[in-house]
Amino acid sequence: MSDRPVRFESHGDFRLAESRPHAALRPFLNMYEGYWESRVVPSRMRTLPTRHTVIIVNLGPPLLLHVPDPAARPTAYDSFIAGMHDGHGMYEHEGGQRGIQLDVTPLGAYTLLGVPMGHLTNLAVDLADVLGPEVPALVDRLQEAPSWGDRFDLLDAFLLRRLEVGPSPDPEVREAWRLLTSTDGQTPVAVLAGEVGWSRKHLTHRFKEQVGLSPKVMARVLRFQRAVELMSRGVPSWVDIAITCGYYDQAHLNREFRALAGCTPTELLTGQAPEYLTTTARMAP
Repeated sequence: MSDRPVRFESHGDFRLAESRPHAALRPFLNMYEGYWESRVVPSRMRTLPTRHTVIIVNLGPPLLLHVPDPAARPTAYDSFIAGMHDGHGMYEHEGGQRGIQLDVTPLGAYTLLGVPMGHLTNLAVDLADVLGPEVPALVDRLQEAPSWGDRFDLLDAFLLRRLEVGPSPDPEVREAWRLLTSTDGQTPVAVLAGEVGWSRKHLTHRFKEQVGLSPKVMARVLRFQRAVELMSRGVPSWVDIAITCGYYDQAHLNREFRALAGCTPTELLTGQAPEYLTTTARMAP
């Protein structure tokens, strides 16, 4: 049995097991989150764009995903990767969820997955299609592991091997990402390009390849995510949120929510469970 520290939480029938990954992985991945439901209850949930690539190692029934692409049909997945998204989606589940979620920075995903992140934009892809034939054996071992600590140890070993052989992001892209995230998307693209010494066009091309979204679109997502975080904390007015997050006014905030979440801020706040908004906010490092 593993002796690594694991923290447990309970939210009604939904339970979490959390543990920090190996120190070498922490720049890219803050936490392993194991989850399981003690009751089989069908669920349907809106998904929102964030600053992370999401990896789900599914140890239970399949998920049915609706991605932002309006031409795409809902697809059933077991373990999968959801690339960077610039719009909302939806997932449905028959209940009895059980698995592990990894919220990975895009540049961490570029290294760990070993593929251009632009190939995964607005898509969900079967985990084995990206990480190869090792995945089914890994999922079997995770299923059979005697504890959550042992499962997280297995993931450490698997991801550390990927870290050794994966590509490294350009230093210029890494710096542009740092500047953009440190201001929650409020650094203009022209300023980013000037800071890293590239043309705006070249930065946009390389950034989109290695992050998955262009700097301009990523900035929109970061501002949106900050606004959702402030909503979940009960900031007193939409005007305050709009000003804090760099929107021109409340009307601009509403337009961005319709574009990225598919609804107004009020509709999102009143139509989702408080736990969902808290979980969304916790994705920010």
